[in-house]
Amino acid sequence: MIKIYTDGGCQGNPGPGGWAYLIIRTGDEILREAYGAEEDTTNNRMELRAVIEALKTLKSLDGVPKKASLYTDSQYVQKGISEWIHKWKQNSWRTTDRKPVKNQDLWLILDELATKKADASAEALTIEWVWVRGHSGNKYNELCDNLTQKAISSIITQ
Repeated sequence: MIKIYTDGGCQGNPGPGGWAYLIIRTGDEILREAYGAEEDTTNNRMELRAVIEALKTLKSLDGVPKKASLYTDSQYVQKGISEWIHKWKQNSWRTTDRKPVKNQDLWLILDELATKKADASAEALTIEWVWVRGHSGNKYNELCDNLTQKAISSIITQ
């Protein structure tokens, strides 16, 4: 089983933002970590970007189980992908109050990554979407938060 931790954030919202992820093999071996930043974005876009980048990387790794628990401190991401997205698609990407879904471009990418097989012969990726409380002492969530802040700092101090 693989564990994935993700985080995203902004300084200001909108403002300069960062994202980060960790991919962890059973036994706490960190297989991959990455982070990045954008000049003008939102917290929610960075949370989504972290998950997208992690899943892209996971799908590219050889010999890694295709079952993962993905931990996010964003209820927007966790509920969005596991509950709300089904209704959004039924409603032509409209919310229950008939407004366009925000960040649809990223939701479309995430939906494809979360449901599509890596290739025709591969088994589909199975993801358990887990919400964790942010800033509550969870080792990997805190590490992702630190990497996110590092990413933001990298573009603010330029």
